Amino acid sequence: MRVGTMSLKWFLYAAAALFAGEALAAGPQSAPIVSEPSLRAHLAFLADDLLEGRGTGQRGGELAVRYLETQALRIGLQPLPSPQVHGFLQSVKIIGSQTLPDSYAEFISGNQIMKPVSGSEIVFGSSGGRTESNLDAQVVFVGYGIRAPEERWDDFKGTDLKGKLLIMMVNDPQATADEPQRFGGAALTYYGRWTYKYEEAARQGAAGVLLIHTTPSATYAWNVPQTSFTHERFSLPDVGNAMEGWLQESTARQLFAAAGQNLDQLRAAAERRDFRPVSLNLRLHAKVHSRVRQVEQFNVIGMVPGTDPVLKKQAVVYSAHWDHLGIETDASGKTHIFNGAIDNASGSAALLAMAETAVTHPTRRTQIFLWPCAEEQYLLGSAAYITNPPWPLAATAADLNLDSMNFVARTRDIGVEGSERSNLYQSAQKVAGKMKLKIAPPAPDLGGAFFRADHFNFARAGVPAFNVGSAVFSGDGHFDFDKQPKQVYQQQMKDFKGHYHTEQDRYRPDWDLSGMAQQAQFTLNLGYEVANTTLMPVWHQGEAFANIKR
Repeated sequence: MRVGTMSLKWFLYAAAALFAGEALAAGPQSAPIVSEPSLRAHLAFLADDLLEGRGTGQRGGELAVRYLETQALRIGLQPLPSPQVHGFLQSVKIIGSQTLPDSYAEFISGNQIMKPVSGSEIVFGSSGGRTESNLDAQVVFVGYGIRAPEERWDDFKGTDLKGKLLIMMVNDPQATADEPQRFGGAALTYYGRWTYKYEEAARQGAAGVLLIHTTPSATYAWNVPQTSFTHERFSLPDVGNAMEGWLQESTARQLFAAAGQNLDQLRAAAERRDFRPVSLNLRLHAKVHSRVRQVEQFNVIGMVPGTDPVLKKQAVVYSAHWDHLGIETDASGKTHIFNGAIDNASGSAALLAMAETAVTHPTRRTQIFLWPCAEEQYLLGSAAYITNPPWPLAATAADLNLDSMNFVARTRDIGVEGSERSNLYQSAQKVAGKMKLKIAPPAPDLGGAFFRADHFNFARAGVPAFNVGSAVFSGDGHFDFDKQPKQVYQQQMKDFKGHYHTEQDRYRPDWDLSGMAQQAQFTLNLGYEVANTTLMPVWHQGEAFANIKR
């Protein structure tokens, strides 16, 4: 039975290749029309309770992968000719860690013992496969926890922080009148992201790291880290900290006061270049007990081969992660499903709809459709793709990513934040003009959206990339909706931020998906523009990724 099943599977691969080969005979064409009904059907299924939130390491995630793989066969995508990919699947090996209830963290200052309430006042866990870590560590406040030579900034000043618990602020040092563009001005740089803070703590050899949460500095409410640390968290083997997590601002204020320090005064000091780490009269005693397992997940990848004898060796990548937060059962036995309809069944469905029509309209360059796994777990799937690329990165023209798409209505403009870092912006302008769309006015990237989606791993590896039409997290509702009164539709977009990473992110049959189809169409049109142009996109001089060799 197994042999017969595999034979059928490879027969279907061959049939798909034959179908695509017939399409190639027509030569390169302009981008075809993305089907809104097809997009809706895929979205409704991927966000259904049946898939249980498409959790990493969960049955729902396996169902999502099987669905995407089956659809790739049906559509007529071809497997990549790479030993990194088997059929349409690239294996990604990761470590799952679930913090167990007997874990605790308490802080001691003199005769005072303070034990923040797990979940409401502190959240923490472990990474890298540690089953149990027992910490007895001096607590040190390290300001923003940043070392950035190009900004002449070093919060550590050579201080030996091995074995210490580091408390850091999120975000970047604020711009000043004398330096209005310090750390990107109002925009968030990668130094401000929690991921960088954890990475830097590990480089410092710290025992652990806790970040002080405020909604303005994190750009999201406490429920986001709370939800993340309630779920099983994933990492690469042997990467991460023995303890990492978040503190509520009010809790941090109490701890600092018990240690004889004023949090606001230390924050003010941390805005200056001469700041040095401050050792607090505070000690951490903690146990981080985790249930650990090894998990194999899969990136789903298919391609439409290019038609040009030379350019077909290069590729344009379209990407959208398939995972969300999955399903869990609380202490009372109630089941909670985090369906992730917008984040990111929307992008996954759009890529399927785009691929479905792209197979009959090939371009000069090869087109690759990539559904990475474990995006919600620090972009692990796209990181694995970059680490073991099944298509040479030097021959990858661009990555156009879709994540959390426009579910409200059609717009008269399109968001292209991040494209200005490369000449993809000029290509986006050209495509927008043909579609009679305006480029949405630029807005400061206050939430660091450029660093929060799968395209960032491509950018770090030197491939021009951005998140196309990032309507949900960019511009706070500045999009120019066709419908009137447009303020109503802008408010609907803003309201999604309250549903982000909650059970409320569910599919609704009454959604107007014309805007989502428009966003998918723009992305496909942009991909065709890049795929049919002789020159490869390049970073602009001076950009953070411009000097990375490709």
